[in-house]
Amino acid sequence: MGRQVGLLIDRKGRVNMVLVGEPASILIPELPRGRSGADRLRGLRFLHTHLSPDGVSQEDLMDMLFLRLDAIITLSVNPAGEPVQWQAAHLLPSGAADKPYHLEPPRPWDHTVAQFSATAEALEAELGRSAEDARQAGDAPRALLVSVATLPRVLQERNLDELAELARTAGLIVAGRMVQRVAQVNPRLILGKGKVAELEVLALQGRAGMLVFDGELSPTQLHNLADITERKVIDRTQLILDIFAQHAVSRAGKLQVELAQLRYTLPRLVGKNRAMDRLMGGIGGRGPGETKLETDRRKSRERMTRLRKELDQLRRQRAFTRSRRSRQGIPLAALVGYTNAGKSTLLNTLTRSEVRAENKLFATLDPTTRRLRFPAEKEIILADTVGFIRNLPKELTDAFRATLEELDAADLLVHVADASHPDLLQQIAAVEAILAEMELNRVPRLLVLNKWDQLEAPARAELADAFPTALPVSAKSGEGLKSLLAQLESALLTLHRPPLADVPFSLN
Repeated sequence: MGRQVGLLIDRKGRVNMVLVGEPASILIPELPRGRSGADRLRGLRFLHTHLSPDGVSQEDLMDMLFLRLDAIITLSVNPAGEPVQWQAAHLLPSGAADKPYHLEPPRPWDHTVAQFSATAEALEAELGRSAEDARQAGDAPRALLVSVATLPRVLQERNLDELAELARTAGLIVAGRMVQRVAQVNPRLILGKGKVAELEVLALQGRAGMLVFDGELSPTQLHNLADITERKVIDRTQLILDIFAQHAVSRAGKLQVELAQLRYTLPRLVGKNRAMDRLMGGIGGRGPGETKLETDRRKSRERMTRLRKELDQLRRQRAFTRSRRSRQGIPLAALVGYTNAGKSTLLNTLTRSEVRAENKLFATLDPTTRRLRFPAEKEIILADTVGFIRNLPKELTDAFRATLEELDAADLLVHVADASHPDLLQQIAAVEAILAEMELNRVPRLLVLNKWDQLEAPARAELADAFPTALPVSAKSGEGLKSLLAQLESALLTLHRPPLADVPFSLN
């Protein structure tokens, strides 16, 4: 025939499928989804001919990895069609060797003693023990973090550090990471197929059932990656949305999270196969009917319309509260800053409150206001708001407009920054960029360098030179809070409202 011929064989030696390929390659068609569990193989080995003296190729190994085959075997034949030698490869448990597979040496074609089924069962038993060890170490899902970008590698590593914190906040165990710097991002798969294969190897070694990509994947990239790997694939936006969904407490917060999720999901509703195209309606239906995909999209749009109406009502209620507060002449200072900078801890310390404060990203989603009374029998309102983050997803910025309206009514923005964070400058810049995008440049700002107690003397001196007008404080120890209170009192209580545009110490 002059073509490669292949057999998919189950563990009882029965031929499951016969394939005929081209002279230099053979294509394995889409197989049914593998057996459930990261510790299970597919239960099939693939034997196929090579019309050259070459043994198992890199493409064969990639097929074995992606399809989780029990084994892959090549039988090389000479130009006369006579068998020459065969070679086999199978997967290995994580940590068993430098590579996730074992490649047998070539053997003469008539030396066929091999225990493929027994080897596959023993491998599954070992994979099961590894998976059980992972479960005992922690029941949380394991994820592999991936960065593919045109940025320098050092910036990608920093971004993955933040992604790792997001993953931890979402309840994931980080099993590994991959960084690839590219001249241009692949619009189809975001990275080349060779790198996808390397990613699959890392996921196997780390027993990761999820791939988390830094940045936002397009609907095409998300769909193609989900097709090529049996692991769950999400991007940074989905991860942040999941964290918001976990932490939302109030009615408004839950509505805003749901709206953001629908805004993100709607353009990614893609029919995966013809089974999705079930017709809707019976007698009196709309023409040929409505596909399942169209139904899902229509229901999503209708739900988004209802959510917007409910959020508009909540927005009016909050506007009434702010109006009443304004009539009472009580000034408002809003705490803003990068997520996990210590805003909630600072609010608790200043107002002796017990607002939820955790060492996690986005621990605060719902706006919280507390009254702060000064010795002169005067008081202000101090508001804690949701933390910012670099490249804040547009869905979240729009959906959380009601939450961020507290900033529009603020007489002063207290920008709280984590002085101990290695990316302090980038975080301050990210917050300033978001405030500018929200057209809040007109509101005076006071920069507060929190967690000052975690810095050594040289680092303190360096930051003091870089930000001479900033206030160094420690929300936990209380260091510097007297100076902060004095600044707040001077800014908000000795000036007429509105406006505060001529605040003499306005720091920006």
